[in-house]
Amino acid sequence: MDSLKKNFGKRLKELRKSQGLTQEQLAEKIGMDTQNLCKMENGSHFPQTKNLYKIAEVLNIEVKDLFDYNHFSQREKLISEITDYLNKAANKEIEFIYKIVKSFKEYVK
Repeated sequence: MDSLKKNFGKRLKELRKSQGLTQEQLAEKIGMDTQNLCKMENGSHFPQTKNLYKIAEVLNIEVKDLFDYNHFSQREKLISEITDYLNKAANKEIEFIYKIVKSFKEYVK
């Protein structure tokens, strides 16, 4: 149950942020105390069924989307592969990759 709570919390936080909402804003929209929402996002509490529907409605998603965790493992796999590559790369390759990442970060600002 703990991993379900943790994954749910990560997913809820991700969805909230993707909508540009603060914890306070989302909590207000679903009629919940901010502290309870924080506990959900931290993985220590799980919402009541009625609150799942309120959250989904406010975020304009289906309830099932709150439990879509597949991309978490994909993200971790990609980070691991990138890390492995960087650990084996020559200094020139690392410098080049750094310049690309830095340019990308400046572009998306």
